[in-house]
Amino acid sequence: MFTWLDLKQAQKSIYQYMPCTPQYSWPLLNERVGKTVWVKHENHTPTGAFKIRGGLLHLLRLKSQGFNGGLITATRGNHGQSIALAGRKTGIAVTIIVPEGNSSEKNAAMRALGAELIIHGQDFDEARVKAAELSRSRNLTPVASFHVDLVTGVATYAYEFFTNTPELDKVYVGIGMGSGICGLIRTRDLLGLSTKIIGVVSTNAPAMALSVKQGHVVQTDTATTFADGVACRQPDAAAFEIIKNGADHIVQVSDDEIKTAMRVYYTDTHNLAEGAGAIGLAGMMQEVKAGKNDDHDLLGTILSGGNIDMDIFADIISLKS
Repeated sequence: MFTWLDLKQAQKSIYQYMPCTPQYSWPLLNERVGKTVWVKHENHTPTGAFKIRGGLLHLLRLKSQGFNGGLITATRGNHGQSIALAGRKTGIAVTIIVPEGNSSEKNAAMRALGAELIIHGQDFDEARVKAAELSRSRNLTPVASFHVDLVTGVATYAYEFFTNTPELDKVYVGIGMGSGICGLIRTRDLLGLSTKIIGVVSTNAPAMALSVKQGHVVQTDTATTFADGVACRQPDAAAFEIIKNGADHIVQVSDDEIKTAMRVYYTDTHNLAEGAGAIGLAGMMQEVKAGKNDDHDLLGTILSGGNIDMDIFADIISLKS
């Protein structure tokens, strides 16, 4: 995993293209939760999600090494947008595989960034298999959804959060392929903090939670949550090891709880959150309601992305919290 020097170098590379994102403690949200809550706004990046940090770092490193080929990757959207934007910045051609039924607005964003978009498979994992096949047949270099460059890049948000916010007792963060939570864990350890990192998954995509509980990687047959950024059936083995050893525990939340958190973000902070972006807050609210936080706990969460199709958000926001 990355070192302190790696993290500092990543900051220099990434901040050429984007500023630090803000973190706020919102009065209405604090009142609702009954505690002081700090939100790290990764929905305020150039692609509307935290993934851009890792994509920029990875492609800038490839470019500095003289890479002149093409890249291919699979995604449900935010990872793909990060690679596509980084490809535009570096002049590297990018091909992206998405599953059928993927977000139309995320697809449009990736095409607008210059990526070749191919639709294949019923879910992310089938798209990932197709990307591996095309990497061989087209002689394209694959970009994994979990890679040390991606983790190091997104860890820059963790550094910002930990160093610009009063010392946090707990941070709740969603788990997809794992780069966000792994970046938080490693940065916390490098800073010597005692903050508990709590992962949050959907009950409809519980592969990482099951893996940690059973002590080995567990693959599920489906991952049917609408929160596409956490809809993963097969955990990455390296991410699993970091999460197993570094996360305090993992919370499972329902799709209804995620939708409630999305509405809370809108009413209490006037920020859009996609499902995966709100899942950390959903986990926090579940545990606060269940009395699993001490009275003095200072809580944090990551609004990791705000890229949700307008029609889906309109349906969710029209429901009562």
